[in-house]
Amino acid sequence: MEALPTVDTAKKLGLLPEEFEKIKEILGRTPNFTELSIFSVMWSEHCSYKNSIVWLKTLPKDSPRMLAKAGEENAGLVDIGDGLACCFKIESHNHPSAVEPYQGAATGVGGINRDIFTMGARPIAQLNSLRFGNLELERTKWLVKGVVKGIGDYGNSFGIPTVGGEVYFDDCYNVNPLVNAFSAGILKNGKIAKATSYGVGNPVFIVGSATGKDGIHGATFASEDISEKTAEKLPAVQVGDPFQEKLLLEATLEIIDKELYIGIQDMGAAGIICSTSEMSTKGEHGMEIWLDKVPMRQPNMKPFEILLSESQERMLIVAKKGKEEEMKAIFDKWDLNCAQIGVVTDTKRLHFYMNGELVADVPAKDLVLGGGAPVYYREWKEPAYYQEYKKFDIDKIHEPNPEGYVKIAKYLLSHPNIASKKWIYQQYDSMVGTAFTGVNEPSDAAVVNVKGTNKNIVITVDCNSRYVKADPEVGCMIAVSEAARNVVCAGGEPVAITNNLNFGNPYLPEVYWQFVGAIKGMKAACEKFGTPVTGGNVSFYNQSTPKNVVAGVESAVNPTPTIGMLGLLEGVENKMTLSFKNEGDLIYLIGLPKNCISSSEYLYSYCKVKESPAPMFDLDYEFSVHQALKKLIANKLIQSAHDISEGGLFIALAESAMHKGFGFNILTSPTYRKDAFLFGESQSRVVVSIKPEQKEAFEKNCQTDFTFLGKVTKDNYFTVDNQVLITTEEAKKLYEGALPSYLD
Repeated sequence: MEALPTVDTAKKLGLLPEEFEKIKEILGRTPNFTELSIFSVMWSEHCSYKNSIVWLKTLPKDSPRMLAKAGEENAGLVDIGDGLACCFKIESHNHPSAVEPYQGAATGVGGINRDIFTMGARPIAQLNSLRFGNLELERTKWLVKGVVKGIGDYGNSFGIPTVGGEVYFDDCYNVNPLVNAFSAGILKNGKIAKATSYGVGNPVFIVGSATGKDGIHGATFASEDISEKTAEKLPAVQVGDPFQEKLLLEATLEIIDKELYIGIQDMGAAGIICSTSEMSTKGEHGMEIWLDKVPMRQPNMKPFEILLSESQERMLIVAKKGKEEEMKAIFDKWDLNCAQIGVVTDTKRLHFYMNGELVADVPAKDLVLGGGAPVYYREWKEPAYYQEYKKFDIDKIHEPNPEGYVKIAKYLLSHPNIASKKWIYQQYDSMVGTAFTGVNEPSDAAVVNVKGTNKNIVITVDCNSRYVKADPEVGCMIAVSEAARNVVCAGGEPVAITNNLNFGNPYLPEVYWQFVGAIKGMKAACEKFGTPVTGGNVSFYNQSTPKNVVAGVESAVNPTPTIGMLGLLEGVENKMTLSFKNEGDLIYLIGLPKNCISSSEYLYSYCKVKESPAPMFDLDYEFSVHQALKKLIANKLIQSAHDISEGGLFIALAESAMHKGFGFNILTSPTYRKDAFLFGESQSRVVVSIKPEQKEAFEKNCQTDFTFLGKVTKDNYFTVDNQVLITTEEAKKLYEGALPSYLD
């Protein structure tokens, strides 16, 4: 007879001793190994949000457009009018990508798309937010190439366009890259599929790919620090098949359209056990599951392996009794597995059998978030660096001489955080589906047409983690604000957000302080912009623990709360792009310049000053800039709009000019330091261009601060205060050549 697990077994599975005691209390006995494995994955941070849920509950979640409460379904859902809804979400695949970048990234893309079509929505667009370490390192180059190829190969084969994203490089990500994948889809309001289970005797099916040993304990793996032994956990990384996923998409949408189901859920983290427990809890029923009926691609799989496997391209469906054959016929047509593995019961428990033998008996509700899963109120402590960063004095930074501005311009244009990401995005198919409108005329956010309508979704992902580290509350407000600013600059109206919260170890008080601050900042900004949080993902433990080193906040990645924002744009007549349009057009700055270079790429990378506060920011002022910009766009008073972010005003001007081969001639203001005016990253600022004949109307109707800067030129020079800093041609060469010089 198998020996029962001990507290040491529990600890090896990632459970705390007190959690082991709680499990024994719930069951009224000591669990067997299969049952303990079940609790270990379902109570992992990745599945239970045990260290974050108390703060996530404080985020705003309501608006007239919201159709599903945050966390209740596979993805967020908002009403976009005319009987349509948009389903969208962002999730991480950080730990798998650190070990096996190609499959880690590919299966991240597969998983997020399954979350979308599980709800009955057809995915129409993808974004990604990527963070890597120092590009001088061979490991970083390997990670970049693997992740980008994984995203491209899976997304291109699956047939969903990748329409935008962001990529940053910093030493803090040398060990722990961040791979966050975003997907959005469209469905009819009456065709929303829910992840629930009810109706005693209704059959339970597993559909899609066969189950293997890949991804076992993947949820636990994602809930621990990266260490020297991480590479040994390669089996915890899943393997994806985009062609199977495409078939699964079509079969699933057909099942939903024909209403053959009671409930349906994607099998992501924790596989069968997660789907069975969450669906049963939501429907207040139980299930009897026959594990030997699960289609397997490896022989002699043990019960815990079948339950915990995270093999990709699988769904759990509770079908309507009597519709079994009709459902099987659909999956046969698409050449996919469709096997009944159980029935719905009224026990509210999960009974798992293997060849007729009961191998696990657990209460469904006690496994899941909001049920019996533990909830912790972690302590937090302000890290010592926070006050040190505040001591930064701009007057100790010497202003450059005239030749220095030439060097800075060239340096920033070729910096990996600013330079063109063409090397990356040219590996993604942005035209499949022919809905993306920004291929030839880019905007600050991706504008994607909803086929058959004049509606467009406007989507973006944003976060400057350097700002968040410097001040988590302000930095996260800026992340939400920049996402909203990008949507507005593209002509859209911000509607809602999803988030991917990437942090270090939550048991470290300094790391948890960063997390709490970020949540507070997100809450304030989302309330200001009226953009509720529809759901998302928490990814803790993005932290390395080298031998003989006590992990602290310094060994964690920069706190990176990635914001995925959805906006709406009716028609395309108000779509705004970032490129200058005509020689002689006037260039204005909307918003106030500041004597601020804090946390800028200029200060951090060029001046080598790592310690400074977040850039100057005021949430109310930011909101007023958005309102002013919306009215200018609606009244057709501007030709282009581009928000000022990394690299400051100079980089925004350069990007607006380079796209169509223009130059610019501007004057700075003597009121401000010239380096701050050009390269500072204070917030709430946008570069716009206007037709000369609209100068009076623009200035009369702009309901916020503005500064006339100069003109768009055709002379091929970037001229500032009568000094040529660089030619358009050289700027483009540096801007587009930077990443290839590292990676080709």
